[in-house]
Order: sequence, then structure tokens, then C-alpha cells
Amino acid sequence: MARVVNIHEAKTHLSRLVEDVLAGESITIAKAGVPMVDLTIHTQTKRRFGSLSEVLPDIPNAILMETNSEELASHFSSLEEEW
Repeated sequence: MARVVNIHEAKTHLSRLVEDVLAGESITIAKAGVPMVDLTIHTQTKRRFGSLSEVLPDIPNAILMETNSEELASHFSSLEEEW
């Protein structure tokens, strides 16, 4: 069962509460006795750069510089239709 702390206590002892959550404890913050939020650990996800290269066409920079924003918008909206 989660430990419930009021919002004032959470503001006062936030660092300690974070340490407790990292140690595996479940903590819920309440306002006037009503549970509002749960403190949870966020797991780090591995970022994959270049993942859009499979979806977007290879457009040379020179073409991008010569293209106005309306043309680019229509190009990308046509890609959205393909999905």
C-alpha cells in the first residue's frame, strides 16, 4: 500500500520523498485527504537518432532552401496520408 503524504509535507520534504521512491517505496501525494498524484520512477529510454530517415525522403538542403513553406507543408501532408 502506498504511503500518503499531504501536499505541504511533500513540498517540505520532497528530496527525502524522492529518495524513498528510488528505494522502492510507493508514495501518493494528497490534497485535503484526496489522493492527487503518485510519485514514480521514470525509466530512461534509449534514444534512437535518425529514426525518421526511414519515413521521410532524403531531401537535399538546396531544395529545402528554394522551397516555400506552403510547398513543404503540402509535401509533408501527402506523407501523412500514406501512413
